[in-house]
Amino acid sequence: MTATDRAVELAVVAARAASERKAQEIIALDVSDQLVLTDVFLIASGTNERQVVAVVDAVEEAMHRAGAKMLRREGKAEARWVLLDFGDVVVHVQHAEDRVYYALERLWKDCPALDLPADARGGDGAAARAEFGDDGSDGAIHLRGGM
Repeated sequence: MTATDRAVELAVVAARAASERKAQEIIALDVSDQLVLTDVFLIASGTNERQVVAVVDAVEEAMHRAGAKMLRREGKAEARWVLLDFGDVVVHVQHAEDRVYYALERLWKDCPALDLPADARGGDGAAARAEFGDDGSDGAIHLRGGM
């Protein structure tokens, strides 16, 4: 079984919204063979809590415009790891440090990555650090290239 076309479409919508807010290392994993509750995990990083919240807000708005109904949101108050459940797609927006620590990509390494368009893959974080006032001296370890 593979992710439905609608789940892939929504994952791209969410990824583009995250990328517009300068999220880093955006990946989408087809978890449909492993989980019955969802088809796609979308994972993105922010360099600080303000950016995580900005990415979450942008994803929520874009998914609402695309007709996706949010079933659950967890973690926004802390803004370290926010989970947005849209049924077919679950979006994880993590602080970069937490993403390295929890390593969801390794946990779900048996699941194939979906090919996201170039404008939906995020960046290396330099622009986000400048925009959100983080000089990068927090000692965070930033991920490189996919899984």
